[in-house]
Formats: sequence, structure tokens, C-alpha cells
Amino acid sequence: MTPPTFPNGKLPHYRAEGPAGAPPLLLGPSLGTSTALWDKVAPELSVTHRVIRWDLPGHGGSPADLIGPGATIADLADLVLALADSLSIGRFAYAGVSLGGAVGLHLAAYHPERVSSLAVICSSAHFNGAKGWEERAATVRREGLAALAETANSRWFTPGFTVPELIEDHRTADPEAYAACCDALAAFDIRDRLTSIGAPTLLIAGREDPATPPAHLREIADAVPGATLTEIAGASHLAPAERPEAVLAALRGHFDGYAPRGMEVRRQVLGDAHVDRAQARQTPFTARFQDFISRYAWGEIWTDPTLARRERSMITLTALVAHGHYDELAMHVRAARRNGLTPEEIGAVLLQTAVYCGVPAANSAFAVAQRVLAEEDEAEA
Repeated sequence: MTPPTFPNGKLPHYRAEGPAGAPPLLLGPSLGTSTALWDKVAPELSVTHRVIRWDLPGHGGSPADLIGPGATIADLADLVLALADSLSIGRFAYAGVSLGGAVGLHLAAYHPERVSSLAVICSSAHFNGAKGWEERAATVRREGLAALAETANSRWFTPGFTVPELIEDHRTADPEAYAACCDALAAFDIRDRLTSIGAPTLLIAGREDPATPPAHLREIADAVPGATLTEIAGASHLAPAERPEAVLAALRGHFDGYAPRGMEVRRQVLGDAHVDRAQARQTPFTARFQDFISRYAWGEIWTDPTLARRERSMITLTALVAHGHYDELAMHVRAARRNGLTPEEIGAVLLQTAVYCGVPAANSAFAVAQRVLAEEDEAEA
């Protein structure tokens, strides 16, 4: 379907980042916010994608008259398609938060030829009926946004967290355009179309989100074929602003494909028990590092077919001895056995390190390897 041509020639304000030739990724905002919602996530995503963040009508830098009373999610989706066309973007990946996520669901359901992959963050297939949104729209048209902006923290973030720039975005949005977006949310219910979505779909829920709690995302995940759901601890409604590391890790894994492939290899080499322990210890603080390990070390380096895994194990053992990383050495002695090295071959590698890394380092390494191999023998007995 060809998107309409807008008579006033206006399009949403957008911000582009990343290489012009990289795969396009469009990022949609939540009601009351601007492109600033993605400030802690978009620059990292732009390493591998041409990232296009767009503003809702009357929000950020977008004209207020892009939509009017009685607007629908379809109207907003048409604006996104028109923006993509203006940038010569045909097929694109898409991620959106709340209202922006609803736009993504509509695009994937009604314009499947345009959406290559979809991530829906802190959003829903329906927003609890029309009444509450109709009342909010009437209030905003009558009183403006100042009072509503005062309660944004409690609706958007966990206690004690705030992003002043986003609160100011809420306060300064155009009331009529904001109310028209409320009209769109009031009328939105795409539950009967979820099973038709064919794009690879990731759902991200904030566990502390009062507006679209995890159950709303789980409903979508259960209906969209092959969809996956990730819940982020300590995140409320604007997860990309509050827990950017965790959101970034999930989006990279979904859009880049390195994390799933890397996680598979990581489990094959290190074993499920080790990886499960590492995942259980993951926190929002360490999420980005864990993503780096899975995406880069295991998803790119260990999957390179130039060297066999047993050769990579020999190199890794040597490097760990050279730098005295004996805790890591124990883990990789086990990995070397999984990769086909015999105890004799492991011993030969460590003997080689005695020549080039030093006898004391090799002495410590032999002690570690002997203990690990003995434990392996006991486990097999």
C-alpha cells in the first residue's frame, strides 16, 4: 500500500545517526516525550544501523498540525511511512515505546512488506479501553499539560529516578496534538491482528511499569508467532531512559543477531551450567558487558571459521597463562576438553607456555589444570 501524500508537505521531525549505507532502524517515542527518550541507546545502535528517531506531532521538533482530533494509530503509522519514503528507506527495522510501540504493531500488521524486524517496548495491543484516554484528551484540551506533567515521574519512572529533559518535553508539548495522540490510543486495539504479524518480534517489559505492565507484553508475545519476551528488572514505563544498558543489550541481540548466535556458541564451549550462573548474576549494571561478551567474543570471534575451536582453545589457554588469569584458565581448561583437546594436548600447551611465558606462570597453570582435569575425571566416574 502506498502511503498518502500530505497536503501541507510536512513530515515528523527526525534525527538520523549512523552510516548512510547501514540497515535502517526507526525508533518511535512514547506519548509526551521526544527523540531524547533514546539518547542513551541510539548512539550505540547507530554503530551497526542507520538510526532514525522521530517525534510525535506537536512533540519535540514535529509540527503540531500533522494530526487532528480523532486521529488514529494508522494516521501516525502513515506519517512514519511518509518519513521513511522521504529518506528513500523501503524496508526497515523498527522499535517503539508505548505509543511508538503501538505504531510498530500497526506497521507490522498492516504494512508487513516494510517491517523487517520489530521490537515493542513497554507497550500494548490495547490501552485499557477508550474512557480514560478520552477523559485525558478532554482535560488537556481544556487545561493544557502543566498539571499532567507534574505527575509524569510517577507514571514513567521508578521512585527516585527522573530525566528532567523528558519531563520538560511533556510540559512543552502542544496540547492539541497531545490530545489527538490520546484519541489514537483510545481507539487502538490490534489484538485480532497479532497472529498475522510475521516480522521477528521482541517484546520488552518493565517489571515496575504501571501503565503497560508485563502482562500486556506477554499477551502480545503469546499471540505473535515466534515472538520473544524480555522483562527488565527495575524499569518502569520509559525503560530506554531508565535502564538503557539492559534495553540496548536486548535490542542488539534482536536486531544484530550476534547475541543469539554468540549465546549458542558460548553454551557449547563453556557449558550450560557456567552460562546459567553468569546470566543469573547479571544486573542492569553488568548487562552491557554481558551483551558485549555474547555479541563480540562469542558471536563474532569464536564463530569465525578461520580457526577450529580446538585451535582457539590452545590460543586462549596460552593467553590466559601469559596474563596470569588463572580463574579464567580453569574455565577454559574445561572448555578445551569440550573442544576436543586431550589432557596430553593441554599439558603440551602449558609446557609451551613455560618457554615463552615463564616457568612460574606455567607452574601455576599446571596446578590449575591438574585440579580441573581431576575434577572432570571424578565427575565422569
